[in-house]
Order: sequence, then C-alpha cells, then structure tokens
Amino acid sequence: MVENPHHGHGHGHGAQMTPEQQKQMIEQEIKLSRNLGQIKYKIAVMSGKGGVGKSTVAANLAETFQKLGFSTGILDADIHGPNIPKMLGLEGQDLYVNEDHFMIPVEAESGLKVMSMAFMIDSIDTPIIWRGPQKSGSIKQLIADVAWGPLDVLIIDNPPGTGDEPLTVLQTIPNLDAVIMVTTPNVVSQEDVLKCVKMVNMLNVENIGLVENMAYYICPHCGEKLNIFGEGDGEAFSEEMEIEYLGDLPLTEKVSDSPNQDGVVSTIDPDSEVSKSFEEFVGKIKDSFFKDE
Repeated sequence: MVENPHHGHGHGHGAQMTPEQQKQMIEQEIKLSRNLGQIKYKIAVMSGKGGVGKSTVAANLAETFQKLGFSTGILDADIHGPNIPKMLGLEGQDLYVNEDHFMIPVEAESGLKVMSMAFMIDSIDTPIIWRGPQKSGSIKQLIADVAWGPLDVLIIDNPPGTGDEPLTVLQTIPNLDAVIMVTTPNVVSQEDVLKCVKMVNMLNVENIGLVENMAYYICPHCGEKLNIFGEGDGEAFSEEMEIEYLGDLPLTEKVSDSPNQDGVVSTIDPDSEVSKSFEEFVGKIKDSFFKDE
C-alpha cells in the first residue's frame, strides 16, 4: 500500500516531503548530533529475544556507572515495553520541558538521568500500536529532543530482537562505543544472540560484550549452585563469536523480579554478589571498550 502524501503523515516511503517536514527533519538531525556530541560513551544493551532480563541488566549497568562516578543517562528505547522507569522506582513521573523546548530527563535518586517512552504515555495501560516510521521517529525524538547535557555514559536499552526498532536505534546513534548482549544459558537464546551479533557487525560496531543472565541459582538453604537452565557456556560461546565475555549473573528474585522496596534495582545490597558482578562488568567495559579511561 502506498501512503497518500496528502494524508498528513508524509513520512512514509514514497511520500513527498513538504519543505516544512524537510526543515523539521534537518533540525532534528542537528539536535541529534549536537546531543550525541556531548556524550562521551554510548552503549546499547540488546538481546535476541524478550524475557532474558535485558532491561534489568541495562538499569543495573547504568546505576553502577553512576555509582562509580560517571555521569550517566539511560534511554529506554523499548517502545512496547518501556519498563526502565518501573525498575528504577520512577513510574508515573511527569516530564518537564525547558525554555528551549527540550524534555528534561527524570532523575533517579542516584542522579542517573532517565528518559523513557513510559513518561510520555498518560496511562501505564496504554498499549502502543505504531507503524514502523512512527516508531523510528519517536526513538529519534527520545534522543534529539531531550536535554541530556554532557554525560560520560549513555546506556540505551534497545527493544529485543533484530527487527526494525533495534536497527533504528543502532542507526540513529552513530559511533556506538559498545553493544552489550544479554542471553540466558539455553541454546535458543544463544541462536538469537548470534543473529544480533551479525546485525551489529554489519553496522561496524566492533566492541561487543556478552552477559549471561539467570546462569545459576544459589539454593537459599544449602548454598549449592544449581544450573536450572542447563550448564551455560557463555564464555566458550563468546570466544567462538570473538566477543568479550563480561560474566554471568544468578537467577535471584531480586534481580529478575525487581524492583525492590526502594525501587532502585542495583541498590539491592552493595555487598551482594550481584552488585559486585556489575562492578566487574563495568570495569571490563571500561578497560576493553573505552578509549581513554
């Protein structure tokens, strides 16, 4: 079906753009590059499919970077399931716009800057049924029309899979410094990651890291380490794909089922294994993927 250019939504393929729309597009591109120019390191978090704890990993990475002294932002680019605000205890916060018409990111207690589609939707129960071009437009808007300010690190929580949306995010943010893949020990999840890695390679992003989530469960009674989803071989898998293995995470109620009472995911307990794991991940990301830290 060819979109009728007179229908107002002239962004469809094959539709003629009015001079006004062209001007808006150029302005958005300028804002985009200006915004991205103030951000030192840009890291996308991806997964081949949903349900592997990708957003949890993204939120924890962002909080850990912030905690370790990096000024950090997190962009929730998952339009259909924007759950970063919920994980960080920021659900239902209002968005404010500054005098230059830029949206001001919502700040978590730690100072982490957060932007999500969820803040733009009036009610949490509103399902978003958008077509391709509109979706990619809104993802661009979340980057271009937000007053991120100077940041050391921006974590982008990408939609799952290898479809249009994750691709849009990757194409909208040129010069990504790294992509972190999240997988679980089962084979299906790894096949999906393989597709993701190929997609990222095609876009010339060289730095790819892998986090294996839900890799084991520590029995609360006897302390034994159980491999519920089978023995994970994330490390071997990473070597095979020539990507960096960041490490694995246990299946814990607190991580998979966040948020805890405080709302913030990674303040589960600073001394917990999970918290230490994220500090290790951040250390590896810094050492392997950051140029001058």
